[in-house]
Amino acid sequence: MDKQGRGLSETVWTRLDRKAGAITELTVRQLRHRMSTWVVLGVGTLLILMLLAFYVDAVRDGFDPIDNDGDSEDWDGDGYPLGQERKYGTNDWDPMQFPGSGYYVRDGEVHWSDQNRTHSGNQTWIDATGIFSPIWIDEDFQYNQWDDVDLSDLDECTQNGEFGVDWWISWGDACQQSNGDIALMSVNFRGEGTLRVLEDYYSEWGHFTDQYYVEPEPASNYIDEDDIDWDGNILSSSQGFDDDGDCLRVDWIELDFWFEEDDSNRNGIPCDVVWIIGSDGETIIDIRADENVDEDPDDEKLSGESIHRVFIIAVGKIAFIMILSIFLPLFLALGLVRDETENGTLHYLLSKPIHRGEFIVYRILGYLLIAGSFVLLMSFLMGIFTSLLGPGDSIIRFRDILIWLAIGLTTVLALTAYGAVFNTLGLVSPKYGVYIALLIGVWEFMMAVLTLIGGGSTTIQYASSLSISHWALQLVDSLVLIIWPDTLTMHLMTEAFNLDTGLDVIWSPPAHTLETGNPYVSAIISVVILSLITTLMIFLAQSVFKRREIM
Repeated sequence: MDKQGRGLSETVWTRLDRKAGAITELTVRQLRHRMSTWVVLGVGTLLILMLLAFYVDAVRDGFDPIDNDGDSEDWDGDGYPLGQERKYGTNDWDPMQFPGSGYYVRDGEVHWSDQNRTHSGNQTWIDATGIFSPIWIDEDFQYNQWDDVDLSDLDECTQNGEFGVDWWISWGDACQQSNGDIALMSVNFRGEGTLRVLEDYYSEWGHFTDQYYVEPEPASNYIDEDDIDWDGNILSSSQGFDDDGDCLRVDWIELDFWFEEDDSNRNGIPCDVVWIIGSDGETIIDIRADENVDEDPDDEKLSGESIHRVFIIAVGKIAFIMILSIFLPLFLALGLVRDETENGTLHYLLSKPIHRGEFIVYRILGYLLIAGSFVLLMSFLMGIFTSLLGPGDSIIRFRDILIWLAIGLTTVLALTAYGAVFNTLGLVSPKYGVYIALLIGVWEFMMAVLTLIGGGSTTIQYASSLSISHWALQLVDSLVLIIWPDTLTMHLMTEAFNLDTGLDVIWSPPAHTLETGNPYVSAIISVVILSLITTLMIFLAQSVFKRREIM
């Protein structure tokens, strides 16, 4: 009861009765008969159908195995994949070096600071810099594909003085002195004689092992050959197994750095993976893998599921939040009250006992019945198709339907907030409101992009939080983690094992959890902020509207 003893139904602010229903129905009818409404909804439908067609085509083609660690590539074209060349200690960038071709073994060297700078013998000389007095030179020897110095046909050294003191030659070049000695600058060759290494320079010598035939392995042997070994035992932090042996390097040719056991995660256990569990005892918060352990997983099991989720999250964020939720209200909500004023029909609508703020609410409600119903219908259709076509053994993926419903409801919240903002702009500035709305639309899109690429950056999160799109995207991230709790684990896997699924790009753990890491906290905060923005905009609109004289 008010001060005059009247009930709520008799005052200006009423419950949702026939009067409210009439305004809402009128709004729906007006929007339904606008050409712009059908154009916008039609474009939105085509966008969703096009994205769905891409997904269907991708599913039909299947998920091809991916060489995540790149060891199936044959970069030098010698017929041996990189993984096999590593086993034999050969260079995959040099077609002259391949398994069985023989490999170089260092026998000795002259360091920059050694006192004895002379060595004699029949050797393979590497990075030789100095004066070589030859007895015999192998004219057919070539250390690698980049060696192009022919020591049997050299130009004469024409400079006067001492080599290395008075004159120099180009790096990787040589010339012959009048006495038959050869001046060398970092040259690789095979021959017998005496090498006098220049002061402050390094040279070494060695030999090549005998050649033998090695059967080239098919590249497919090095695809999906080191799957992720996680047994789900949260009590055991040390996990992982080097399935392909490229970390333990058992039976490998021990050359250079290839023979060293890897313990890059520094847990004292070579070639394993550390799975770190959070304080709740259930959630994986970090994965630290030694190099080359679990780095090439089965794509059908992991990447297929990851790519499926990437599609859903990407379409939900980009198509629904960043495009539909911004552009639908831009065309449908901007003139909810302004157009009635311009058409001269507003005074008829307000002739009934109704508060102007209530009038705004019911106009927005009518707009939401059109835009929200469209969005929910599109999300439901996407949910049905992706749940039927997604990877897995089950006929239908019910969680896909739930995530699409969550995306649809999030979009409705964003539609409400944007609708309130754009309607308020139309009231505040009937003449320039559309231009301001366009600028805000661009701003919101930019902030959405920053939210996507910002990840865990605190600076970017603070900057982008001054937008509706940021909170809508944060709500999607939170709901994804609530409905798909293992998404965080998959996200950590993509980072730990360098998996190119796109999940780490399109999804990040929600940032606004008040340092709890709980997605429910972030979801509640996002809903509250979106609701507050809507409420404040409606309050501002009715404050402006109630002071305006309706002619």
